[in-house]
Amino acid sequence: MKPDRAAAEPSPKVAAKVRKTPLMTRAQVRGFLEALAAQNPEPETELEYDTPFTLLVAVVLSAQATDVSVNKATKTLYAAAATPQAMIELGVEGVGRHIRSIGLWQTKAKNVIALCRDLVEKHNGDVPHDRAALEALPGVGRKTANVVLNVAFGEATMAVDTHIFRLGNRTGIAPGKTPREVEDGLVKRIPPDLLRHSHHWLILHGRYVCKARRPECWRCAAVAWCRYPGKALENPEAAE
Repeated sequence: MKPDRAAAEPSPKVAAKVRKTPLMTRAQVRGFLEALAAQNPEPETELEYDTPFTLLVAVVLSAQATDVSVNKATKTLYAAAATPQAMIELGVEGVGRHIRSIGLWQTKAKNVIALCRDLVEKHNGDVPHDRAALEALPGVGRKTANVVLNVAFGEATMAVDTHIFRLGNRTGIAPGKTPREVEDGLVKRIPPDLLRHSHHWLILHGRYVCKARRPECWRCAAVAWCRYPGKALENPEAAE
């Protein structure tokens, strides 16, 4: 089982409900992202990690869980085992004791131990800098591989989670019916010099401003370039 894929890919019903937004021009794409960049020039993941291995485990654990809950769990987990071999020695039950507070913890504990065995047996204990090898690891799908390649190895990849899928469609930056369509559209339409950091600009924007239930357009730095036809330019709470 690969929970990473389930978390990354909204159902067809969700995709069908996305409101139709005109496509941004390439100039608007640049303007939109540069506005986000001005607020946060060097964006970083909110997952806590020290090495490519601890990043990989954190991303695997983050499927259907918040970064806050994952950080709370990995703080004690990494204190007990911060390498693949140490994690193997901790065992499934040992890993499980640290991560019970997050979703799908039983499956994730098994996947963590299985991927650690693969890392030790096939990669000398190192996280591979290779997409195919990453995706072959238990519990690792395309989204997780993209995050690791981007954050740990500095590649200009685009990991499409529910936030980025929503923004790709809502803003008009790169509409698509599936996460892969949105990913391909973003990679194609985002200027190369902005691509690497765009993953974090978009995910953080979706998490804190362009929210699922009600986008807070009145405080969006990139609102001038967004094509969403249902913009809420005034804070409804301020009018009360």
